[in-house]
Amino acid sequence: MPDLIIKGGTVVNATGTAQADVVVDGEKVTALLAPGTAEALGITADKVIDATGKYVIPGGIDAHTHMQLPFGGTYASDTFETGTVAAAWGGTTSIIDFAVQRHGERVEDGLAAWHELAGGNCAVDYGFHQIIGGVDEESLKAMERLVDEGITSYKLFMAYPGVFYSDDAQILRAMQKARETGLLTMMHAENGPAIDVLAAQLAESGKTSPYFHGIARAWQMEEEATHRAIMLADVTEAPLYVVHVSAKQAVQQLAWARDNGKNVFGETCPQYLYLSLEKQLGARSEEWGEFEGAKWVCSTPLRSETDGHLEAMWQGLRTNDLQMVSTDHCPFCMKDQKTLGKDDFRAIPNGIGSIEHRVDLLYQGVVDGRITLPRWVELIATTPARMFGLYGRKGVIQPGADADIVVYDPNGHTSIGVEKTHHMNMDHSAWEGFEIDGHVDVTISRGTVLVEDGEFKGRKGHGRFLKRDLTQYLV
Repeated sequence: MPDLIIKGGTVVNATGTAQADVVVDGEKVTALLAPGTAEALGITADKVIDATGKYVIPGGIDAHTHMQLPFGGTYASDTFETGTVAAAWGGTTSIIDFAVQRHGERVEDGLAAWHELAGGNCAVDYGFHQIIGGVDEESLKAMERLVDEGITSYKLFMAYPGVFYSDDAQILRAMQKARETGLLTMMHAENGPAIDVLAAQLAESGKTSPYFHGIARAWQMEEEATHRAIMLADVTEAPLYVVHVSAKQAVQQLAWARDNGKNVFGETCPQYLYLSLEKQLGARSEEWGEFEGAKWVCSTPLRSETDGHLEAMWQGLRTNDLQMVSTDHCPFCMKDQKTLGKDDFRAIPNGIGSIEHRVDLLYQGVVDGRITLPRWVELIATTPARMFGLYGRKGVIQPGADADIVVYDPNGHTSIGVEKTHHMNMDHSAWEGFEIDGHVDVTISRGTVLVEDGEFKGRKGHGRFLKRDLTQYLV
């Protein structure tokens, strides 16, 4: 007798939709049956979930998170426990976080530290990318061993001089190593040295409010760095994945590369689909005044809606010039954290918390006619699985796959707000007041119900480390 049957729902995979009952035994999906087949064959289960009128989708995979990241003199406020519990509430059943190596540190030490932080604390499954913040002979040698550790992607920064920054020569050498090993290069593409000059000039002229964070990080800085990263990837023949794309000109660079047959990919984030520089400029509150805009300080920054950047992100998702939507979840509280930059935007910790809301926010794109239902699933689950070596286990509902499943009610409603649906370890929400025409009813991870009937039924330690294969998305 199977452990679980989800009956009456519409199963949505990236390839389309079908009316089917999903049979789960242990941690795996064992069958998809035509409606009524289980009853006709006398198949019963220990637990039955009625999904009539609802969508049954693969659990979301958030491939870009930063739990407990040390940054800007503080730490991201979500632990691996609080962040993964929030993920489960929002229909995300796997995350890929970033183990950190900074200049002067050993890659192995940074990876071990992240295993210690996450091990036994995650409510959902988790994997790691590796940040290489100091490209030298030792770190290049360490890259050779990452694949054996199940870490098949690494990240470089063209921004943050003195912290994570790599120059072009270092990027070139790392990409050459990536080409040898099969690692996927992830790139934060902004011209950091130039941004630092612009930011200093703004601050010296008295322009220190949060709005000027985005002015210093002008779209030209993102376009130039994206183009440069593409050229370095081209000369080394290394696949390239550009993270948190926000500028329409950067999308154009990605589209050019892809049109020319290059293995170049890009992600965007919910904030670049819905939030804008204009919103940040106009933000005021009784408590924070114009510093209210610090809630939306992130890098890459918010862009101007009137200049077409937000619409360009949606278009890129429709044309597959952008392949997926991650959150870059890096939350900081306003009190004691964002306020480190109260008098100078350069000291505001960069980051927005969104892990709980990504599935909902992208579903609203379906409601609004911006993307299709299968494309929604492709963006939030299937492509992340393929891009980062998890497909077959994750990102699809089919026999043999992990039973990571979300029952989503298109007739439900979600009101986002700190006092309403908020489970992240933050004192504010970047998404306060957003209304979603849908609702995550049930979240299941490897056959275990984590969220149901408005209650969290999971536990920390349920999540397992995901040893990933090489990317399955190359052309």
